[in-house]
Amino acid sequence: MNALDNKKISFIGGGNMAQALISGLLACGVKPALITVSAPSSETRDIFTAQQINTVDASIEPKAAVIDADVVILAVKPQMMKTVVSEFADVLDKQLVISVAAGLSTAALSQMLGGYPNIVRAMPNTPATIQMGATGLYATESISSAEKQLAAAVMAASGLVMWVTDEAHMHAVTAVAGSAPAYVFYFIESMVDGAVALGLDKEQATALAMQTVLGAATMATGSQDSPAELRRKVTSPKGTTHAAIESMQDNQIGQHIAEAMQACYARSQAISEEIK
Repeated sequence: MNALDNKKISFIGGGNMAQALISGLLACGVKPALITVSAPSSETRDIFTAQQINTVDASIEPKAAVIDADVVILAVKPQMMKTVVSEFADVLDKQLVISVAAGLSTAALSQMLGGYPNIVRAMPNTPATIQMGATGLYATESISSAEKQLAAAVMAASGLVMWVTDEAHMHAVTAVAGSAPAYVFYFIESMVDGAVALGLDKEQATALAMQTVLGAATMATGSQDSPAELRRKVTSPKGTTHAAIESMQDNQIGQHIAEAMQACYARSQAISEEIK
């Protein structure tokens, strides 16, 4: 039996992440009739109505999407969260609440919801839009095993799911997954610029760089070898790859990447404090 079977899932907010998660749920066989999106914008609601998904005008019926739901996914900006949830907090009963708001702790969210305890915090990333996301999850102590399975099933519809047992580790999840697609895009951008400088046209350089990154990631995912071992196997002594890797090591690229992740981690912590 699938944890999602006959579960009513409501999204508060219909932005890019909500759309990504809904695409994954539909791809996994969840019926559109079991999904509801609450949003104040008619243009946003029209996107989902066209997919035969239920919609609610949040400016008129803020409680309608929540009352009969099994899962309520909070997909609004953290700065807007308090205002939005105050409009329906009093009708929460046994619903599982999943928040995808960056930097908003479960304690802060529970306080906004009048002490409501059934909260799971999620940190997905943008490849969720193509069901290739990576999501970190954290559950409060009040979440049952069945609710954890349900939360995991909802997020796994859009890619890999990984639980952390310490909520502070969600900052690390942000650094290695939530923000990390941008690192990869930056790396591809730099590879393209480098190839153009070496004489290729931009179209050639872009196609080769993107396919190489895709192929390397796919190869690493399916291999029993660690990334370090895979690198070693393709780095022949005194060869072309060795020259490139040696240059990266001499320029401390690995250290710079670690420092960038630390900056992301620190900013995630700061945002949490600002929201608090």
